[in-house]
Amino acid sequence: MKLRKLGKTAIDITPIGLGCWQFSQGAGVIGGVWDTLAQATMTDIVKAALDGGINWFDTAEAYGNGKSEQALAAALRGLGRQPGDVVVATKWMPLMRTAGHLVRSVGERQKFLSPYPIDLLQIHNPFALSNLEKQARGLAQLLKTNQVKSVGVSNFNAKAMRTVHHVLAGEGLVLAANQVHYNLAARTIETDGTLEAAKELGITIIAYSPLAQGLLTGRFHNDPAQVAKVHMFRRLRNGLDEKGLAKTKPLVDTLVQIASRYQAGGIAATAGQIALNWLATYHGDTVVVIPGASKVKQALEAAHALDFTLTKDESEALFRL
Repeated sequence: MKLRKLGKTAIDITPIGLGCWQFSQGAGVIGGVWDTLAQATMTDIVKAALDGGINWFDTAEAYGNGKSEQALAAALRGLGRQPGDVVVATKWMPLMRTAGHLVRSVGERQKFLSPYPIDLLQIHNPFALSNLEKQARGLAQLLKTNQVKSVGVSNFNAKAMRTVHHVLAGEGLVLAANQVHYNLAARTIETDGTLEAAKELGITIIAYSPLAQGLLTGRFHNDPAQVAKVHMFRRLRNGLDEKGLAKTKPLVDTLVQIASRYQAGGIAATAGQIALNWLATYHGDTVVVIPGASKVKQALEAAHALDFTLTKDESEALFRL
C-alpha cells in the first residue's frame, strides 16, 4: 500500500490500519461488545496485518480499560517489532474528566503500550468536564513536551473539530485527525460539514466501523439468523434487524456484484474489500480506514483490500447507493 501523511504531520501511514477494539478481552462496558480473544490469537491477527502491509494500529483506553493497549503491545513485542517499526494510535476517555487528567494520564497510556511510543493521541469524544479550548491546550502541552508525536480527536463534529484546530494552530501545532463513524451505510459526515472541514484543514478522517461491523460483508444478509448472535449494541448501531437488512440489501447486492466481476477476472475480491476500497479511495487521501478483526482471515482480507482499483463507474454507483 502506498503510504499517506497523517494530516499535516510527518507521520506516514497506510490507507488501511487495524482497529483493536476487538482486543478488549470482554472487559468494561465498551469492551464487552466483543468476545474474549486469547493473546495468541491477537498476536496472530497483528502478524497477519503486518504481513499484509499494514503499518499502524488504533486502540484506546476505553477498549477494555487498557486491555486492548496491553494486548497490542504484547503482540508487537512477541513478533519482535521494535519501537518505531509501527505507528500506534490510542485514545483518552474524557467522560467525567478534565483537561488536566488528559495531561496527567498520558503516562498510563505509555505504560500500557510500552515500549512503543504514542504516535497519535486522540480525545475519544467531546464530552469532558473541561471545555474544548482547555482540552486543546492539554493536547498542545503533550506535543510541546514530546510525550506524544501527534494529536487528534474522535467523534467530533465540524464545529468542535475547527475549535481544536484553531487553538492548536495558534500555537503553531496541527490537529492530525478526527476518527469518526463512517462507512457506505453511515454517511452523516458527508452532509454535516465534517468531511468538508477536514478536507479544507488538511485533517485526516479515520473511519471506524468501516464495514458497519460486518453488515457490509453480506454475512447477515446471507444468514439473518446470525444477527441474534451479536451484541445488542452492534445490532442497534448498525441496523441489524429486518428493516435495516432490507434497507441495505441493494447496497450489499451491488458490493457482491462488483466483487464477482473482479473474481471473474482472477482477483479474489470480496464485498467487504470493495467497501473498504471505496472508503479509502473515493475522497483521495483524506479518509483512512481501521477495520477490526477477530480472526486472522479478516485481518488478511482487510490488508489486501487495495490490491485492485475500482473503476470510476463502480465508485460512483456505490456513492449513489
